[in-house]
Amino acid sequence: MKSKVRVAVIGTTGLPARYGGFETLTHHLVDQLGAEVDFTVYCSGKYFEKSPKRLSVFNGAKLIYLPLNANGYQSVIYDIISILHAIRHADVVLALGVSGAMLFPVLKLFTRKKILVNIDGQEWKRPKWNWIAKKVLGFSEKMAVRFADVVITDNKVIQQYVHKSYKRKDTWLIEYGGDHVSKQPLIDFHVEQFPFLKDPYAFNVSRIEPENNIHMILDAFSRAPLQSLVMVGLWNHGKYGVDLRAKFSNYANIHLLDPIYDQDQLNSIRSNAKFYVHGHSAGGTNPSLVEAMCLGLPILSYGIDYNRDTTNHRARYFSNAEELLKQLSFFSETDLSQMGVEMQQYGMQKYAWQRIASLYFSAFKGESQAVAELTFGISKQNVHAVELKTKNTKAATA
Repeated sequence: MKSKVRVAVIGTTGLPARYGGFETLTHHLVDQLGAEVDFTVYCSGKYFEKSPKRLSVFNGAKLIYLPLNANGYQSVIYDIISILHAIRHADVVLALGVSGAMLFPVLKLFTRKKILVNIDGQEWKRPKWNWIAKKVLGFSEKMAVRFADVVITDNKVIQQYVHKSYKRKDTWLIEYGGDHVSKQPLIDFHVEQFPFLKDPYAFNVSRIEPENNIHMILDAFSRAPLQSLVMVGLWNHGKYGVDLRAKFSNYANIHLLDPIYDQDQLNSIRSNAKFYVHGHSAGGTNPSLVEAMCLGLPILSYGIDYNRDTTNHRARYFSNAEELLKQLSFFSETDLSQMGVEMQQYGMQKYAWQRIASLYFSAFKGESQAVAELTFGISKQNVHAVELKTKNTKAATA
């Protein structure tokens, strides 16, 4: 009997996943590849408080807890300790993020264990970090790209950045998945709980941080009283969210909800939205965006290159509150319907978890991405066909 490849996943808060792209990715890798891969996932003891309900195994994956926070300044120590522990038993270490990458040069002196790193979306450029954190994360990114056996990017724009900045051409492009979400009807309980759902509304679910342009979105909707907005996030986590909630919660058309951890409830509210508003200005392929696409929602997105690439340049874009306000005023039901169809067609091909898990499995085994595309019958041609179809539609309507 052929032994399973042993993979340790580090850099996440752990499983079961709640919010978070890396956590959702880990969940689906474990779910899709559990028959071929022996997974160990490192988890934050700060996030999963010790209790009888804390799991030791999730869907066959072994869970190991560290008494540290997986995010913020502790993430560097959290990742380094995880790597040092993982390297003793794993064939492959999958690092999600670059926080522990400063250890990679040392590891290469003492072990031939394979190191894969998903470098995320230029984490060191995020405005939430001070200059010291940016220096540390920038150095970690350099070490990750230079010393990892496999470098994974989740967006073509990030991949091009790595090629240009570090002259490394052998990177893998593996996006996030979004086809795990399903369109669900609004049930009476949800409408009773949130009566404003009876009328058409836009939707957003985000971390409440400046880089996600929450203030910009709220400003635009505060001046569009005929357009209702439902926004879900952790509003009391910091001054930014607290101040925004205090400023905008009294507008009749703006509904600011606390986090919804019940996925069925979240999908019910999200999938019945009129359109999705996406404000992220940092990162690569954002999970909440591809999920909205797979639900067939029309997209109004902040117009950075990452978001344009993710949506195949077929969404509507804005760069400030004024432009978003204009977009809210000048689209028709026909435009929205057509955009939703295009978003779903592209999303269900490009962001399918089966495709993404297959690519990761090939990377674990040391294959090339070109071989992976052939071996697993990944729908690259179908994706290309959708790209051509949307480009032809755009040309015909220009």
